[in-house]
Amino acid sequence: MSPFHLTRILPEDAMAAALRADVRGGLTADPKTLPPKWFYDAHGSELFERITALPEYYPTRAEREILADRSGEIAAALPARTLVELGSGSSEKTRYLIDALTSLRTYVPVDVSDSALRQAGQALVAERPGLDVHALIADFTSDLTLPDTPGPRLLAFLGGTVGNLLPAERAEFLARVRALLSPGDALLLGTDLVKDENVLVRAYDDAAGVTARFNKNVLAVVNRELGADFEPEAFEHVALWDPAEEWIEMRLRSRTAQTVKVPALDLAVDFAAGEELRTEVSAKFREERVAAELAAAGLDLAHWWTDRQTRFALSLSTVR
Repeated sequence: MSPFHLTRILPEDAMAAALRADVRGGLTADPKTLPPKWFYDAHGSELFERITALPEYYPTRAEREILADRSGEIAAALPARTLVELGSGSSEKTRYLIDALTSLRTYVPVDVSDSALRQAGQALVAERPGLDVHALIADFTSDLTLPDTPGPRLLAFLGGTVGNLLPAERAEFLARVRALLSPGDALLLGTDLVKDENVLVRAYDDAAGVTARFNKNVLAVVNRELGADFEPEAFEHVALWDPAEEWIEMRLRSRTAQTVKVPALDLAVDFAAGEELRTEVSAKFREERVAAELAAAGLDLAHWWTDRQTRFALSLSTVR
């Protein structure tokens, strides 16, 4: 069996400290916010897997279609010996790239979930003799140091997750990614594209209500981890398109005037009837905007692939 290494960069208590800081900062802000990363406990991750299979939710299928159709072209454009994946999760879609990259020697999945990294990494080394998997337990939104692995390196950030970052956060993130890369390396970036408003809103407000349950799961996480007394049914799921910013916002709208207590933070938070708590921004992109943001970070857009319905894009950019 090929080697499997697991390195913890993220301190054991880092996520708990980050949750406390995010909840305190977000619930005392005006308007109130909570970051989308707190959707994803075990139950939230299960709900998201269900979302990806919904008829309204196209991004996962569209990106998988590109990877299935174009991984050979991606590999030809950059015959990487190391593949680094940020937010790797189950590494399921990544297998298209791993199979296409015939010179690949090392796969570096990066995720905050120890269990996801172990499960995916151990499966890969069993399936693919000769592949060295060096998994990192780390938060890719913070400073990251990669292991010493052979180049050229392809750094993949799939799923359109870059759209969850606000513009200033995205610029900072892309600059950090550029700092990880050397001449000859490249970034493979997944971005959801601007399209009809109705298609976009339905993707975040499905008829079965799965996304609504996923959205409210952030309240359950805060209740469990910080002893809060949020009542999820006292909030309504809201998804709307902001045409000026070209992003979808998910919000939770308070059905009544209420006060929520967060004992772990010694915090009492008042909500007016109809007041909204923003839980996610999901930016949608045009090719020119992706190219401009990459260029500002010191990366040049070299290749652009979309699915057959032009709903989603993968871009390959090189170090300037």
